[in-house]
Amino acid sequence: MEVGGEIMIVLECKDVSKRFGGLWALRQVNVQVREREILGIIGPNGAGKTTLFNVITGFIKPDEGHIIIFGKDVTGKEPYEICKMGVVRTFQVTKPFPNLTVLENVAIGALMRSRSVDEALEKASKVLDLVGLSHKRNAYGKDLTALEMKRLEFAKALATEPKVLLLDEVMAGLKPAEIDEVLHVIRDIREKGITVVIVEHVMRVIQSVCERVVVLDRGRVIAEDTPEKIAKNEEVIKSYLGREYRLA
Repeated sequence: MEVGGEIMIVLECKDVSKRFGGLWALRQVNVQVREREILGIIGPNGAGKTTLFNVITGFIKPDEGHIIIFGKDVTGKEPYEICKMGVVRTFQVTKPFPNLTVLENVAIGALMRSRSVDEALEKASKVLDLVGLSHKRNAYGKDLTALEMKRLEFAKALATEPKVLLLDEVMAGLKPAEIDEVLHVIRDIREKGITVVIVEHVMRVIQSVCERVVVLDRGRVIAEDTPEKIAKNEEVIKSYLGREYRLA
């Protein structure tokens, strides 16, 4: 979205670096996320993708650099503070509260911006409609299928009323038809004005919904462009995609 002729940046990583022992997980990473876009982040295992999400959302503190959210420097803030500002993430490994119902799982997230439990439950019910889990509202978290757990992970994050949603490999382990269902949910989320950042290995997902793609390799940004141009980028092909992803 443009404001006064300028693209509005809702999230920015400025020269972000993080080292674990002698290994640089991130090294001077610069990424800008534009309002209401779907941005993809790809790269080989160990490239730093999940570490970047952890740094953005306060689970890990950067050694260098800054995280800017809606124009404010939030470097070093705690995860709950980042969440209150409207930046929320999902996790690769889904961890529902096993002995709570699906509705109760989602209502916990909704409590952040609700004045009462009843209000949180009402919000949670609406979120379940959005992600297609209404029919499972009374099921327990431990009894869901893999696809249903992915949808619940979406719902828990959405219940906090985010402005920016970070999705960490939400397609992992899903069948092609299930991936299509989740893609539909992602498009609906963006239509409601939520900015989406996706870390994903399934290139069909990246090519289907992302306007831009950032490529990480060994903790560095090696490319940033449209999905079509990324798929033709020789450095990206060599380091990650492989020749089979070259577009004609």
